[in-house]
Amino acid sequence: MLETLSQLFSQTFLGIALGRFAAAFALLILTLILKKVLGHLFVTVLFPFAGKTETSYDDQALDCIRKPAEFLVVIAGLFAAVQILQLPPEPVDLPGFAATFLKILVIFDMAWVLFNLVAVLNTFLCTLVSRTESTLDDNLLPFVRKSLRIFIVFMAVLMAIQSLGFSISTLLASLGIGGLAVALAARDTISNLFGSLMIILDRPFHIGDWVKAGDIEGTVEEVGFRSTKIRTFAKTLVSVPNSTITNMAIDNLSRMPKRRIMLTIGVTYRTTPKEMRDAVAAIRAMLGSHPAIDQEFSLVNFTEFGASSLDILVYCFTTTTAWAEYLAAREDVCLQIMDILEGMGLEFAFPSRTVYLAGGETRSPSEDRVESEKLVI
Repeated sequence: MLETLSQLFSQTFLGIALGRFAAAFALLILTLILKKVLGHLFVTVLFPFAGKTETSYDDQALDCIRKPAEFLVVIAGLFAAVQILQLPPEPVDLPGFAATFLKILVIFDMAWVLFNLVAVLNTFLCTLVSRTESTLDDNLLPFVRKSLRIFIVFMAVLMAIQSLGFSISTLLASLGIGGLAVALAARDTISNLFGSLMIILDRPFHIGDWVKAGDIEGTVEEVGFRSTKIRTFAKTLVSVPNSTITNMAIDNLSRMPKRRIMLTIGVTYRTTPKEMRDAVAAIRAMLGSHPAIDQEFSLVNFTEFGASSLDILVYCFTTTTAWAEYLAAREDVCLQIMDILEGMGLEFAFPSRTVYLAGGETRSPSEDRVESEKLVI
């Protein structure tokens, strides 16, 4: 039996003994087992140990390096398997190809670790930013996070290209030659980038502000390199290019110190001057004692003889800018005005028309029917 196995393992395939294939395969199986053991070690030992500390940065850091660490074990297993196989250099340089492939995997794994650790740095910077009163750093933080990640990916790609045998200096020189073409092709991207910088410096709005830009109204969720994301009240997400939004008139509703209520109340022409004066005075008194109405400025005046009503203008501001609280205050003001007018026996007017017909005219039934169709009573 042993002699049969020895003869079988001594046979070759692609210039490599089958015994080496078996050993490399067994090593890969062992590598996968070690990968599972390492993952279990993170869950049962390292994470509970980190959970006992006061800070959460170590928990985040362990979570960031867990998967890359498991992948590093796989890379080590592949390296050992390649050494066991002793790949032939002819007719194709398989050892060189395997070494280059393993280098690229190591570069990818290290970039993966650094890319994930940016989240830990972002958490640390968020803690520092929350202690400052300026909102400029709040808007700069997403740029820092994205810039670091883009830099890590860019450097990893350059290192991978160098590992493949290409000259980085030649590549950078070619990028310099084609810089003009790239700039022309990416002029929209560049304009959006400058637009994002203008938003950060000019600060027409901050993240979380309720804004209205053209037909778009909602809450600002993110200011990115290319676009600003606005969550509408219908819960849709609108991405507006920064170069566009910087050229729009932006109404920042979150910066209102108070919200306006403007009503036009129409009462019937049966209302007497005394009743009108009493109604205006009663509404003024109600607004003056209302807890949700700002007392710095308010107007209640009989303003106009309307087409079918005597109009009273009610103009005031609520002390709150929250939408739900504002609607509740507006509703209460309207109901109290209804109570005041009902208590005084006044009626709300509605559009109507009175037609006076001169006596003695003879009209045909068809003419009466036409006239009745024109009337709205």
